[in-house]
Amino acid sequence: MENYFWNTEEVKEKKVYILVIYDIVSNKRRVAFAKKMNGYGFRVQKSAFEAFISENLYRKLIAEIPQCICQDEDSVRVYRITGYGEVSLFGVSESIENEEVIII
Repeated sequence: MENYFWNTEEVKEKKVYILVIYDIVSNKRRVAFAKKMNGYGFRVQKSAFEAFISENLYRKLIAEIPQCICQDEDSVRVYRITGYGEVSLFGVSESIENEEVIII
């Protein structure tokens, strides 16, 4: 078992933790959506991405999603989590690194 934690209130710029899960019928749309999500966060399962992003980037993503899917066939859920959080990982998982960079 492995755990990682976050606190969206500890950073200077307002950030949110998001979990994006999706069920996209078309292979072409699904691949395009996954490529788009790679620009925001990291894949944690075949149809799930996590990201720790700014509030502005979050709003941009929310505005882009409807253009990436077919409203009649596909489903995308975006969970926006603020404050303190913890994720417990069981089984096979990618190593999660803190993406925060400090320049001195």
